[in-house]
Amino acid sequence: MNFCTLFNANYLIYGLSLYESLIKTCPSFHLYIYAFDDATYDYFIHKKLSNITVIKLENFEDEALLNIKNSRSFGEYCWTCTPSVIRHAIQAFKLDACTYVDADLYFFSSPQPLFDEMGDKSVLITEHRYSIQYDQSFASGIYCVQFMVFKNTEKGMAVLEWWRNACIDWCYNRFEDGKFGDQKYLDDWLERFDTVHSLKHLGGGVAPWNVQQYNFKSIDDQIYGLENKTGKGFKLIFYHFHDLKYLENNLVRLTNEVYFIPVSAINHIYSKYLKISLTILFLENTFSFLTKIPKNYFTNIPMMPALAKLKIQYLIDTLKMKQFFRLFTGGNYYSFTKFK
Repeated sequence: MNFCTLFNANYLIYGLSLYESLIKTCPSFHLYIYAFDDATYDYFIHKKLSNITVIKLENFEDEALLNIKNSRSFGEYCWTCTPSVIRHAIQAFKLDACTYVDADLYFFSSPQPLFDEMGDKSVLITEHRYSIQYDQSFASGIYCVQFMVFKNTEKGMAVLEWWRNACIDWCYNRFEDGKFGDQKYLDDWLERFDTVHSLKHLGGGVAPWNVQQYNFKSIDDQIYGLENKTGKGFKLIFYHFHDLKYLENNLVRLTNEVYFIPVSAINHIYSKYLKISLTILFLENTFSFLTKIPKNYFTNIPMMPALAKLKIQYLIDTLKMKQFFRLFTGGNYYSFTKFK
């Protein structure tokens, strides 16, 4: 199994957690890491971790990317580069296929069932599967650029080349003329190309924007989900830990404050992930992964616990905005101690 991803030092802890999950779930894999800063490249060169090849940014950027680089923000340039990273990995390392994965994914079981499902198709894409209350399909896209498989076939490479050219032409963090970033381009791929398969397995692509649809339990160190609407059961393969942030004062925000995360997901998915990622956090002294706590109404009250400050601040802001549906999330703030 060949995987590729891209990130800089700010995402290193997520990338290391992703790597740990592949070690545990894939008997044979190789991860190609495209380092978007020197610190990340130097880190992996020094560590010499098995099953990893790290590629320096300047060693994969071509003229087409360099020509538009200064017209994009850093985030937009990362999105622009996604198809180019996949293309480079396949061509430079002569791969039969390569799977792009976001650095903040974590595999809880083998992804082999996902590869099996695509059959003789050359491209695999995954839907957001938004919960109704969080549906952003119109602006952000039906599909999520999080786990994408491209086979090195004539048809597969044609899709990849089309996507690369489209992203070089336009890839910005805004909705414009039916486009958004790199992923709105995927909306019509099932009609545009005859070699694209949309993943059906519910265990691939669980994320904060759809986790409300499921209930989870653990059996023999495996996590299983049950779709609330249909009663359909599935084994969790990977989860997308979108917008999870490690904060000062030993606090963590599970995801964006707007998303409600069910208790079963916290107890079985987030708990398992954070036990591993926090271990990495405490062992790695090379970088600081902690985000500063923003100033709030209670900043100057020294005896008040930081977690209480954040939760009360969130409650006040929510009431001010009259977004009462957000009261149930509590801002998604927790102490590290909950997950040790």
